[in-house]
Amino acid sequence: MFVNNENTETGWVDPDDAPELDDEWFDKADLMIGRKIIRRGRPPGASKTHISLRVDNEVVAAYRASGAGWQSRMNEALRKAAGL
Repeated sequence: MFVNNENTETGWVDPDDAPELDDEWFDKADLMIGRKIIRRGRPPGASKTHISLRVDNEVVAAYRASGAGWQSRMNEALRKAAGL
């Protein structure tokens, strides 16, 4: 005969008991691609200035075609050209 023991813990949690995921939760959540955490926005302490700059369409197309991170690569090329 089986006896129901009130002190026995169950590993199952009713999904209806889960807290609601609101905007605040999503604002604090980490964005992940696979197992890699992707941080949103500029890294803390980065010293960058937002500007408008006219660049030839072919130049932008070439950098964009090189894949993700094309803006950082363009910035690095400008740093080299400026002798930094």
